Amino acid sequence: MDILEAIFTRRSIRKYTGEEITEEQLNIILRAGFAAPSAHNKQPWHFVVLREKKTLENIAQVHPYAKMLPQAGCGIVVCGDSNVETRPGFLAEDCSAAIQNMLLAAHGIGLGAVWCGLYPVTRLTKSVTGVMEFPEHIVPIGLVVIGHKNEDKQTIDRFDAEKVHYEKW
Repeated sequence: MDILEAIFTRRSIRKYTGEEITEEQLNIILRAGFAAPSAHNKQPWHFVVLREKKTLENIAQVHPYAKMLPQAGCGIVVCGDSNVETRPGFLAEDCSAAIQNMLLAAHGIGLGAVWCGLYPVTRLTKSVTGVMEFPEHIVPIGLVVIGHKNEDKQTIDRFDAEKVHYEKW
């Protein structure tokens, strides 16, 4: 799929068939995450792959917008290492770039995906940290839910010329 086509046609998918994604598909998505840019090239991310039904259910119980997770092929919790990148803003930005790459990669290989936010909502980050037993320096930034699509969504042109400014506001 052409990169511009992927950007303009990617949509958040929340309904899945339950079919597992292959190791090859997972590897492509993970490699896309690792290819993201990061501040000072620190690459502070870690990716926690969730495939076991019980883990998927446990995360779905603590995240109100991830109820679809048990029906998906897998989830990936994208975390930032605060020992590597000490500025929380850059940590979140770096991990967000990785998440966007993963979403585009999933779409590019014909899968559906959705980004379920975690950071900076303390209730969500603490809940996921508790379920996943993350060390203190690991900050869960976002959850990427990935699977075979059980819904199709129309493409939406979201361009808004009124939000584009040149040189000054």
